[in-house]
Amino acid sequence: MRILVLLLAIALVSSCKDQTKQQTTEQTNDMFPIIGTWELISATTIQGDSTYQKDLSNKRMIKIINDSHFAFLNHDLNKGEDSLAVFVAGGGSYTLAGDTYTEVLEYCNFRKWESNTFEFNVKVKGDTLIQSGIEEIKELGVDRKIIEVYIKTEK
Repeated sequence: MRILVLLLAIALVSSCKDQTKQQTTEQTNDMFPIIGTWELISATTIQGDSTYQKDLSNKRMIKIINDSHFAFLNHDLNKGEDSLAVFVAGGGSYTLAGDTYTEVLEYCNFRKWESNTFEFNVKVKGDTLIQSGIEEIKELGVDRKIIEVYIKTEK
């Protein structure tokens, strides 16, 4: 009888921990709906009077966002073995205030982009993240609006 009571007590404590963990995860996701791993499905760049749609047919890009930092990884799908080889990576800290998402790029393989701050507007609709804003680095002549659409790749 004592063993049965002990097993029931262990099961009860264990289920409470799982429920608390699930509630904490749900609260975090409600407070920070951008947390997760996102895959880029569409990217538009507007520079001056020109609008460009990025060709993603031979590339894959993900953005990983936790509660304080972001990272992005972008590479070609041919394992770098042809003339279209590309690998781009970067990351840093961010803040989120309402729908204003501000990245501080601390690491990037394009080193002259490091230490720059970029402010975007973000919207999360279900499993879709839409990020838009201005990328501007005067010293490099970069001044363009970007609109990126991501889908969440994890549950």
